[in-house]
Amino acid sequence: MKTISFTLILACSVFYCHGQQGNINIQQDEKITDLLGIYKSVNESSSHYRIQVGFGSFQEAETLKANVDKDFPGWPTKIDFESPSYRVRIGRFKTQLEGERKLIEVRQKYPSAMLLKPEKTTN
Repeated sequence: MKTISFTLILACSVFYCHGQQGNINIQQDEKITDLLGIYKSVNESSSHYRIQVGFGSFQEAETLKANVDKDFPGWPTKIDFESPSYRVRIGRFKTQLEGERKLIEVRQKYPSAMLLKPEKTTN
């Protein structure tokens, strides 16, 4: 009898208990946003291997970039202008090995793709 009444009391108390609800308010220093901007600009200018998918006029490059974005979502793509044409480039690979592995994957869809060595930066 004690076990049944104890179980009944325990079951009833579970139904009346409520979880805590709260609000989280994060206060962030504005300098963090500035630091993130600096971090992004440094990473953009750092040397990485990239894959050039194709080139042509600006309209051709935009069309190609849209296709590449569909074929490889999540990979960074960019249109660079190098006189006299616009070049569509994809990816940012730290090592040549990583770039070559991804190049094999890209060449299945874009056979003329080629791996570009990182540009040397002068400081």
